[in-house]
Amino acid sequence: MMSQKWVSGRVRWDIILFVLVCVAVMVFGTVAHAGSESVALRGGGATFPAPLYQSWIVDFTKKHPDSKISYQATGSGEGVRGFLAEELDFAGSDAALSDEQIANVKRGAQLVPMTAGIIVLAYHVQGLSGPLKLPRNVYEDIFAGKITRWNDPRLQTANPDLKLPNRNITIIARQDSSGTTYALTNHLSAVSQEWRDRGPGVGKVVDWPGNSMLFHGNEGVASRIKISEGSIGYIEYGFAKRLGLPMAWLENKAGNFVEPTDHSGEETLAHNVQHMPANLRLMIPDPDGEQAYPIVTLSWLLLYQHYSNPAMAQAIKEFATFGLTDGQRSSRELGYVPLPAEIISRSLKALENIQ
Repeated sequence: MMSQKWVSGRVRWDIILFVLVCVAVMVFGTVAHAGSESVALRGGGATFPAPLYQSWIVDFTKKHPDSKISYQATGSGEGVRGFLAEELDFAGSDAALSDEQIANVKRGAQLVPMTAGIIVLAYHVQGLSGPLKLPRNVYEDIFAGKITRWNDPRLQTANPDLKLPNRNITIIARQDSSGTTYALTNHLSAVSQEWRDRGPGVGKVVDWPGNSMLFHGNEGVASRIKISEGSIGYIEYGFAKRLGLPMAWLENKAGNFVEPTDHSGEETLAHNVQHMPANLRLMIPDPDGEQAYPIVTLSWLLLYQHYSNPAMAQAIKEFATFGLTDGQRSSRELGYVPLPAEIISRSLKALENIQ
């Protein structure tokens, strides 16, 4: 009888131990799951950085499978609208936010420069034996509709070695609200009082001359230039590079014609980074530097300073940190300008404001 009681008691103790182990596994499993809570982040906006952001998303989610991130390339204007309306978790814009817009974001807004690029004037003119060179007042007048033919004397004088055709110039421009349009018109307003005070001025959407054809997104403009003989349009360098479009050499403030390359973009940023303000809204519409390319823009992530879900705040900070560190290595491959170390440092510091 004593042996049976001992066995019976031992069995009951084993059951208790088994139950305790099961409870511990459940508790620790729950904690572990909470530590890797699945988070979905929805972003949208600028088409200019979209290929780079998509590349970052693929690489980042391989390392962070619990983070589901989407980015829709709808244009900077639509991205800003969605961000201000709190329809997005983050947005992309090449025109940043104004002081008034920032003040109206109840959850707080944080601008974070993520990448940079150059806006090029790509063209489709067959038979040219070299690159097209465009003086500042010439490309301004092309987009103002004052120079309408390729063999215009001012164009021919600037390009004496090129046989320019006797045909109409067709402008290819953006139809949607665009940070790329903003960057171009901000530059044209800086170099031309006529453009600024009596012309289209600065904006994400402006009135282009009657001979213009309008398309959505950088990819839409680039694709149309590719198939339209006699056309010229403004797009981000990476889109022109991927389609093999010729790009004009533009005259800068120093009077030099500069070829659009990622290296000329880097030199421009490095020479002008000291102008970065505290809010990180660096605009350099007419940059200094002997070899500065004249149309360079940053592209920002628009983030809220306060997220209701701490896991969401953490995920967006981790994604942005990835883009500013490992992600910069893929910038050059895709036609973007890697950020200088000083801008990266200040962007990483800004992420500390996200909660």
